[in-house]
Amino acid sequence: MNNKMKITTYIRSFRLRTLPLSMSGIILGYGLAWPLVGASAHALCVFALAILTTLSLQILSNLSNELGDAQRGTDADQHGRAAYGLQAGTITEREMRMLIALFVGLSVLNGTALVWTACGTLLSLEALAFLCLGALAIVGAMTYTLGRHNYGYVGLGDLGVFLFFGLLSTMGSYYLQVHTLTLEVCLAAVAIALPIVGVLNLNNIRDMDNDRLHGKRTFAMWLGKRGARVYHTLLLALCLLIFALLGRFWPLCILPVWIGHVLYIWRHEDHSLDRQMPVLMFTTILVAILAIL
Repeated sequence: MNNKMKITTYIRSFRLRTLPLSMSGIILGYGLAWPLVGASAHALCVFALAILTTLSLQILSNLSNELGDAQRGTDADQHGRAAYGLQAGTITEREMRMLIALFVGLSVLNGTALVWTACGTLLSLEALAFLCLGALAIVGAMTYTLGRHNYGYVGLGDLGVFLFFGLLSTMGSYYLQVHTLTLEVCLAAVAIALPIVGVLNLNNIRDMDNDRLHGKRTFAMWLGKRGARVYHTLLLALCLLIFALLGRFWPLCILPVWIGHVLYIWRHEDHSLDRQMPVLMFTTILVAILAIL
């Protein structure tokens, strides 16, 4: 395989379509801080570094997830979907480990630069707290399915996504701009975290039968197919309800799309649900943008 094809294979394992979703909380946090910090050079630098950090963590999570599932044979049957590098045999386990090490390094580099820029030092209590949270985020990104003590195989994946890519992403983005938190920001973080969790839940509904065969006990599996669909519906409904209660009504523009999305989820099974992944991902980032108008 030539270098160009190899790089293309690596990029496919990055799962680029998931990256906009990971930026939702960062955008929402900065948007809520906008009236206080505006578009100053410092604020834009903090925002850019936050985006780079969350993208590094998302790619790290995707790569670690691919390796963890490949080691257990969970994704051996792709149900008509094109296989990623490890399953297709175009990336070796050694290469995957090198990619994971690279994105651990990028996550550390970008996260440290973010904290230093936002706090002006790495030695204050505030800065040290964020460095610790960053370290936890790296561990969380890697251990969803990878390692002996992974949490994705025991039904805790939803909680991990809620905490790291929902709450920490939004509240951290806001706090590093203005160095305080408000109840509105905390509730907004909960709201945007819900559809982000919904993406994972949709993935788990799609793969439920295959996961059961390989001992992967997701939260969706504990709920069952009907319960997981009820849960999915509630995640999206509560997101819009919270924003409406906060007086932020623009996200309600997404309601017709999400109604169609939910109806599709209730009427279809297995790999056909994959068609709704980009719908939920891109409408989630749109909700984040609409919420700050």
